[in-house]
Amino acid sequence: MRTTDVENATTDEPLTNTPIRVRKLGHVVFRVSDVERSTRFWTEIMGFTISDYNERGMVFLRHGSDHHSIALAEASSSPGEGLPTKASIGFDHLALEVESVEELFRIREFLRARNVPILYEGRRGAGSNPGIEFQDPDGYTFEVYAAMDQIGEDGNSRPSEQWRRASSLEEAVQNPVEGVTY
Repeated sequence: MRTTDVENATTDEPLTNTPIRVRKLGHVVFRVSDVERSTRFWTEIMGFTISDYNERGMVFLRHGSDHHSIALAEASSSPGEGLPTKASIGFDHLALEVESVEELFRIREFLRARNVPILYEGRRGAGSNPGIEFQDPDGYTFEVYAAMDQIGEDGNSRPSEQWRRASSLEEAVQNPVEGVTY
């Protein structure tokens, strides 16, 4: 495929000349400064289970029946080099869906009780999904969310004038998006 084909592709029309058909997201590998510390975060805060270790010290974690959905590998950079800034090219965040908005309230209290700083909570816009964002010990950002808009049979998403932003989970519940049950 030529670069211009990719540049001209639209998000609502899949490329038909590729044999790749994604069924679901597979896994994410993070390079971390301290594998043991990050493993504690993923097991104690995020509720994942350790599946395996490899000979290089990588830890494989799962949350379901797949062997792993998250893997942790020791970074070779020096401590203090940190992650790229938000304006830099690189990883932004990983979003994980949960069952309900009620679960988001329990997650928020759980994070607070463990002194995990919450970067954002509420509802931003596109997708109309309420969520919570926080960081792991290395500064990777994670979002847990519920009630994501689904694309209708007509292939169209909710128009932006129907998005309803909210600055807290309480506000998201008090001012629901039309057609979404919390």
